[in-house]
Amino acid sequence: MAGRYTEDYDNEVPRAFRKGYEGEPQRGRTRNNKNKNKKGNKRGLKIFGRIVLVLVIILAILVGTIYWFIHDKLSKMQTVDLSSEDLGVSAAAAENLSGYRNIAIFGVDSRDNNLERGNRSDCIIIASINNQTKDIKLISVYRDTYVKIDGHGLDKITHAYSYGSAPLAIKTLNTNLDLNIKEFVTVNFDSVAEAVDKLGGVTINVETNEELKYLNSYIAETAKVTGKSNAKVPSTGRQTLNGVQAVAYSRIRYTAGGDYKRTERMRTVIEAMANKLKTKSIGELNSFVDFILPKVYTNISAGDIFALMPSAASFKIGQSIGWPYSTKGITLDRWYGVPVTLESNVLKLHQEAFGDSDYTVSNEVKNISNSIISKTGYRK
Repeated sequence: MAGRYTEDYDNEVPRAFRKGYEGEPQRGRTRNNKNKNKKGNKRGLKIFGRIVLVLVIILAILVGTIYWFIHDKLSKMQTVDLSSEDLGVSAAAAENLSGYRNIAIFGVDSRDNNLERGNRSDCIIIASINNQTKDIKLISVYRDTYVKIDGHGLDKITHAYSYGSAPLAIKTLNTNLDLNIKEFVTVNFDSVAEAVDKLGGVTINVETNEELKYLNSYIAETAKVTGKSNAKVPSTGRQTLNGVQAVAYSRIRYTAGGDYKRTERMRTVIEAMANKLKTKSIGELNSFVDFILPKVYTNISAGDIFALMPSAASFKIGQSIGWPYSTKGITLDRWYGVPVTLESNVLKLHQEAFGDSDYTVSNEVKNISNSIISKTGYRK
């Protein structure tokens, strides 16, 4: 009976109750499955996290390697710290030109690769970078321009570098042109011949027979200094010039336009080199960098150059300006190119190069301008 009762009772248990009762183990199994899924998800997240971590580490190693590689390259430059030097940047110039990074480029005529004082800067170009648009304007300053050099009175601006190397040359530009230059790059202009050859020559348009005549006369002298061949340029027209020919071309100063046209030719050679660089492969660029950097003297740090690299591709060389705009020659102890007047030339520079139509020339420039007028008598 007891067994029957139990059996009968079990048989008589309502189906719904039995399901519920029998379902307890099933609910337990569902919780176990959910726990297993959670554990699986956690393991998946951990694996994903590890993959991301590994990718970040690999990226950091790549960036570090690239930085080390570039830093190693840039360390080959000859560098100097000018942070303690008085570069003549006024508070007004620093504020007015805060949107521009102005870098002085000096080309010196050194026979022993000494790039400091004792060398005249035959080439003076200000690379003015608009920080917002990334446009670059090249402002050439004529070497014979009559200006005030601190400690030396009125003199040719080319002599400032010879008297006091880059710091005095930069200060002379800042005080006479109301600029905010704090950085410079100096190269031995004769080494440009080797650089052009490394690039496989540059495309230049030799415009006139007069230009061709002086070009070929300068080739012999340049070849002697550089120890390279002195092949003549046979004709006028657009053509590829080798290193000696390109440097000789940039030195022509006795055609129409004189020293002003020569400065324009220097800019032409620099722009032609920049255009040729754009056509080179990574390997060729690497070889060129290895060659040229040891011949560069600058106060721009490797870190600053590295920081510029991400935006370097967006830089565009645009307008070229020759300064001063208006000059008259005068012979005192030697020949000088007198800005007529310094004040009006500086005013026009800030209007054209920096778009400041309301610019007011500093008192210092006005005083220097008046000193030049008093010395030369040239008012207009």
